[in-house]
Amino acid sequence: MSAVRTAIPRYRAWQGPALLKEGFRPFFLGAAVWAAVSLLLWLAQFQGLLTLPTALPAMTWHVHEMLFGFVGAAVAGFLLTAIPNWTGRMPLQGWPLAGLALAWLAGRGAVATSAWIGALPAAAIDLAFLALMLAVVLREILAGRNWRNLPMAGAVALLLAGNALMHAEAAGWLPGLPAGLGWRLTVAVVLLLIGLVGGRIIPSFTRNWLAKRGAAALPPPFGPLDKVALAATALAGVFWTVWPDSDAMALAMLGAALAQALRLARWRGLATLREPLVWILHLAYAWLPLGLALLGLSRWVWSLTPSLAVHALTAGAIGSITLAVMTRATLGHTGRPLTAGPGTTAIYLAITLAAAARLAAAAVPAQMASLLALSGIAWLAAFGGFALLYGPMLLAPRQQAG
Repeated sequence: MSAVRTAIPRYRAWQGPALLKEGFRPFFLGAAVWAAVSLLLWLAQFQGLLTLPTALPAMTWHVHEMLFGFVGAAVAGFLLTAIPNWTGRMPLQGWPLAGLALAWLAGRGAVATSAWIGALPAAAIDLAFLALMLAVVLREILAGRNWRNLPMAGAVALLLAGNALMHAEAAGWLPGLPAGLGWRLTVAVVLLLIGLVGGRIIPSFTRNWLAKRGAAALPPPFGPLDKVALAATALAGVFWTVWPDSDAMALAMLGAALAQALRLARWRGLATLREPLVWILHLAYAWLPLGLALLGLSRWVWSLTPSLAVHALTAGAIGSITLAVMTRATLGHTGRPLTAGPGTTAIYLAITLAAAARLAAAAVPAQMASLLALSGIAWLAAFGGFALLYGPMLLAPRQQAG
């Protein structure tokens, strides 16, 4: 799979709102807004200030909406922007794009009100978005004969399966279903996507930035170590999804963590400290081997809880790299310079603080309330800050050169 541009997409003339010109616009904005709003709703429920009319238990709703609301929108925005680059075909835009975005929005409303409308209708409405997204991805890859990126369609299909499993478990439709199977499958798939896509764009962007500054030592090209790291991460994800309490899972996680750490060490992240738009990618990716290692060790070290490890992977790796990719892609695709200003640097620091504080909350139960509050505030600052800083860019036409 290649995340590097291989073709220049053509765009149809579009006279409507700029928000519907390209796929990243509605979905990156929706991902950021929902990341903030859903966390506010979760914190209100956690404090007993609000009860949503959802059939899902409060914690399950929080996990579901972070994965299929926030992350689902971010993945859609990335794929709808990247696939035309891979295939050279017309991107989805205009009213078809609006329909897909409305399907995502309808899912958020249906899940939040599933106690009113019923678990089955809510599940059907929610699953429709990923089903439509899968159809779009398959159509573009097959029509463009872009076989090397078929794994992207497989990833969307697995996300759809993970969502269905979460609904089935919450509704009790499959009584023998292992607890947490759906969300573990989803997290494992997203982590593998980070390994696939991050392993292409991070060394590529780093290489370009260093080369422009005359650096002699550059990140190496994709090679055997990268393949081993991806295979190890996929294997660890399978063990964790199906056998989360096994020694085999722990060993697989530690092996994947080592391979990903060695991979990251070759990308020359320390040489990019002058440009936040580049170093955030390295810092975000570093959460992946850390989280994998913590998850493996949690099997044997009582003080390392699975919750701590999972939040290193979710709030840390997934949250950070999502924000990093959304900022860079928005700047590049709206015609702005690829450099981070003070506001962008601030939201990078905020997401890092949010993840670190969330881990600390799991590690220090005596200070959990204050650390959870700090993590929540920092998370809101990161994604609320993105919406405030980048929302106007996403809503406005592309800047013209000069």
